[in-house]
Amino acid sequence: MTAFPINIPTGLNSDDTALASSPAWVDGSNVRFHDGKAQAKGGWESVTQTLLSGVCRLAFPWTDNAATLNVAFGTHTHLQIFQGGAVFDITPSSGFTPGAIDGAGSSGFGTGAFGIGGFGSPSSTDYFPLTWSAGAYGQTLMASPRNQTIFQWSNATGTPAVAVTNAPAQVTYMLVTPQRQVMALGCSQEVGGVFNPNCIRHSDVGSPTGWSTIASSSSTSREYVLPGGGRIVAGRVMGSNVLIWTSDALWLGTYVGQVTQVWRFDKVGDKCGLAGPGAAIVAGSTAFWVSPDRQFHTYSLNGFVQPVTCPIRQDFADNLAASQNDKIVASSVAEYNEIRFDYPDSRDGYENSRYVSLRIAGPDVGKWHRGIMARTSMVDAGPSLYPCGTTYAGNVYWHEKGNSADGANLAGFIESANLYLDEDSVMLVRSSWPDIADQIGPLSLTLTGRFYPQGDPTVVGPITLQPGQDQADFKAKARLFRVRIDFNSSPSFFRLGLITFDAKQCGRR
Repeated sequence: MTAFPINIPTGLNSDDTALASSPAWVDGSNVRFHDGKAQAKGGWESVTQTLLSGVCRLAFPWTDNAATLNVAFGTHTHLQIFQGGAVFDITPSSGFTPGAIDGAGSSGFGTGAFGIGGFGSPSSTDYFPLTWSAGAYGQTLMASPRNQTIFQWSNATGTPAVAVTNAPAQVTYMLVTPQRQVMALGCSQEVGGVFNPNCIRHSDVGSPTGWSTIASSSSTSREYVLPGGGRIVAGRVMGSNVLIWTSDALWLGTYVGQVTQVWRFDKVGDKCGLAGPGAAIVAGSTAFWVSPDRQFHTYSLNGFVQPVTCPIRQDFADNLAASQNDKIVASSVAEYNEIRFDYPDSRDGYENSRYVSLRIAGPDVGKWHRGIMARTSMVDAGPSLYPCGTTYAGNVYWHEKGNSADGANLAGFIESANLYLDEDSVMLVRSSWPDIADQIGPLSLTLTGRFYPQGDPTVVGPITLQPGQDQADFKAKARLFRVRIDFNSSPSFFRLGLITFDAKQCGRR
């Protein structure tokens, strides 16, 4: 017997040809790279048997003064809260209007509802799915449905959220700053109440209802208008600062803290706007996001906006569903030093159905993986014990918990590029010697052989690999071999070691 071990580097690379990238993994689903090896992702379990009402676009966890975990869910029709094992409806009884599930594009030609506007004229209105922004002001929830006002809820499950007194009537995105201010990004201006997509307003320090800039000389509420074109899309808190994305730029907000100047806003990146309000995530002191041109970017304080190398970007860019950018949800998985982008893939329709994920620290930093998993919102653990995700149907799941899909089969796969065992010879592969740790449930091994990179394929398998199996016998003759490993059981897990084949040379072709 002659052993041919194959050590495939971590990370997926599907943007190159299947031979030029070799040795490499070129495709996969629900398999991550951790400490130099490929392993199945964790499963998920139901948080509650109660389905959410409406399609959820926001999950926001926080704890109240009694250390009780709350998770707010903003859907296109409701605002709901998970507390103490139950789901409560806290939808505002007045001032809130349900919105759309799907997007139809931003203002311009060919957008908006059929029949709206004059023939041949551009729509003057944006048509977006209803998304939410939220923050915790102490133990109080602040939440804003896009293009509506800001609401607050003070931890009484039988009481609906109410509009924040004096807050702008129309707000694109809302956040709560570490300085205890509520900030409205893209909002109605104070004088005249006219909506300005580049207007920023914030409340007084310590007073979420103090929004007037002219009522008192000691007021710390202010109004700013970002210069330049485009429109504000969203913002995120980064340390004591805020990041604000327009449709084409990134701005850094710095707290000055003087009555004469409360905040300062500086442009730190151009031609790097945000694809949608959920498409950015801050992990530590670094932000990651998707821009409207479907590029990935990163920014760290005192640094510069940088593109993120992504060797699986082409598949993402080619298949992101048109006019649905506002559904993209960026989140993190701190346990594995990952960030994740759930997005609507046109191969599956117009709803979030897949994700791409990047390792941002550790031995596998810079490595990407992806998967097929339909989640309309995702948020990391903390203060909850596990990440939380929601589905179109209204299911709420704890993620990275267990090794099943809420009791059903957990499925996925990983597939290599075309691999040479010997570049000069045709090889007869007679068996595989599994090197698999912590295997739960059976795996399936499939070999696809070719004599030339674009030659006709010969498929051998699937061959079942049971936990603890020392050898799998088969015959496959070729010059190039592509390896695929599938899993589909409940429970299911594996950590892949070194792929080794028993093979022999059988001449040239």
